[in-house]
Amino acid sequence: MHLPGTERERWLRRFRPRPHARVRLVCFPHAGGSASFYHPVATAHASADVVILQYPGRQDRRHEPLVRSVSEYVDRIAPVLEGEEPLPTVHFGHSMGAVLAFETALALAGTRAAPRAIVASGRRAPVTFRDERTHLGDDRSLLDEMRRLNGTQADVLDDEEILRMALPAVRGDYRVIETYRPAAHRGVDCPITVLVGEDDPKTTVAEADRWREHSTAEFRIRTFPGGHFYLTTQQAEVNAELAAALAAAAQGRATR
Repeated sequence: MHLPGTERERWLRRFRPRPHARVRLVCFPHAGGSASFYHPVATAHASADVVILQYPGRQDRRHEPLVRSVSEYVDRIAPVLEGEEPLPTVHFGHSMGAVLAFETALALAGTRAAPRAIVASGRRAPVTFRDERTHLGDDRSLLDEMRRLNGTQADVLDDEEILRMALPAVRGDYRVIETYRPAAHRGVDCPITVLVGEDDPKTTVAEADRWREHSTAEFRIRTFPGGHFYLTTQQAEVNAELAAALAAAAQGRATR
């Protein structure tokens, strides 16, 4: 198996390369998630350069050391994205990925790689706080949390060999997001669209609505039936939101 060599090759996945695309979508996976989670997104946007981040500690990067903080993630991701050919860009992140999409946008502010919009899914606003300590529990409590969120296939949760490989990355990312303490009221100057499941145990609609405090531009929030991983059953609607954000970014305007 070919192992990626350069930083760009390590971090970026393009399942459907589109060298003549005129707009870019950068996808940030959730805690414990991998690039393959966004394969359906990559196939749905034929006119966009869909770039999906692959974090260390999973799949073809499973032998690499885990990232230990949001700031370390951003310090490593931002230079990689800044090195890409400049295109109008939208950041899309789910759960922990929403925070990384936002913090990376802050780091890229004023550069040619700064996004024109952020779509944040399944995550309460950075200005909110919950004292969560799942990463400090034993493997059983971590598995219970994964089952509660319903984001992992049941057959995977019952496969001990797969779990042994996956749990370190899941625990590591839970540590990253549960120890995240953002600077108060930092914001971007691009629009933020927030997508959230009505029954998400990780964020209330009110907590998600507070993302409006993190942008000086247009803000929208849309709720969907379902829990934390509502987007797996609402793919068409989520892709429609992303398509609208990409069209607006390509035209240099805010989303509707």
